[in-house]
Amino acid sequence: MRSEDIAKLAGVSRSTVSRVINNYPNVPEETKAKVLKVIEEYHYEPNSFARALAGKRTDTIGLFAISLSGKEQGNRIYQNNYFAPFVEAVVDTANAKGFYVLIHTVYSREDFQKVKQAFLQKRIDGGILVGIQKDIEIVRELVQLNAPLVIIDYDITEIIAERLDKGHLAVINSKDYDGTVEAMEYLIGLGHRDIGMLCGERNTYSGKERYTAYVDTMNKHGLPINDSYVLEGHFSKECAAAEMNKLIESGERPTAMFAANDDMALSAIEVLHEHGISVPDEMAIIGFDDIDLASRTVPKLSSVKLPLYDMSKAAVQKIINMVGTTDLSFSTLSLPAELMIRDSSGKSLPEKP
Repeated sequence: MRSEDIAKLAGVSRSTVSRVINNYPNVPEETKAKVLKVIEEYHYEPNSFARALAGKRTDTIGLFAISLSGKEQGNRIYQNNYFAPFVEAVVDTANAKGFYVLIHTVYSREDFQKVKQAFLQKRIDGGILVGIQKDIEIVRELVQLNAPLVIIDYDITEIIAERLDKGHLAVINSKDYDGTVEAMEYLIGLGHRDIGMLCGERNTYSGKERYTAYVDTMNKHGLPINDSYVLEGHFSKECAAAEMNKLIESGERPTAMFAANDDMALSAIEVLHEHGISVPDEMAIIGFDDIDLASRTVPKLSSVKLPLYDMSKAAVQKIINMVGTTDLSFSTLSLPAELMIRDSSGKSLPEKP
């Protein structure tokens, strides 16, 4: 049903229907009541795009999940143990506050044009980007649209250095560096000296922070970093499995491994089991994210808990706050990550004679 149909049924002009829908004050109460009665009876909902063109809110938030390597590797975002719960948490939080969520997946640089179109066509009031790699030019293009924007997992210092902290922008991170240090300190405290790492994408903020924390903690304790134990897992199960197989075939392996996400950690455990290598007795494993599956595997996976729900809740609230004001603002939020100790990290190593 169109607004013209509502006007005919209520015996008023189309412009009057528009004024009622947009809650203008100059409509007689009797007229307003007639229009609202027809709207309720026929379950009429005004077109959100038309409302946007008229300068009204759409009550819609865009959520753009970015995985530039996902399509090539066959890892769709909905199969990803990081993206899937984040999307669910954003949708639940937004819906509870009366907002819809438009979800779009980005697998290539060309897909970013669709992100820009969603803003330019005013189909959304604001957008949340999660999974973006280090690409300041893309960030610059989106910030220059002057629409509310929240970026999850990005280097704040880079944004400030490029003078992009003047628009409707918020950056939300987790304290990945601190969480990784806690995991490394725990392994070292158990007596491990040969500790390897399954790295994520180092051109992402989280990938860089977790790798830097690994290196810094090893250096702090004067422990050697064996390059052959530093594996490029790219946050991918398949890459992690391939790297672990190469490590085992080399005939040398560390006594412990820190993985930059749980998908890689679980993949590593699976490969080790296939080769008859016991976890944690022959190799301790700690992951990152604390996905739902972590506490249900055998052995149960020790992991650094990512504050996913709090991050998504904060992202939605920041969008809503920015939508409600014309003032330019830049804000940042960094939420703590917590080490969850389970079976895969094992017990203290026996002292060497």
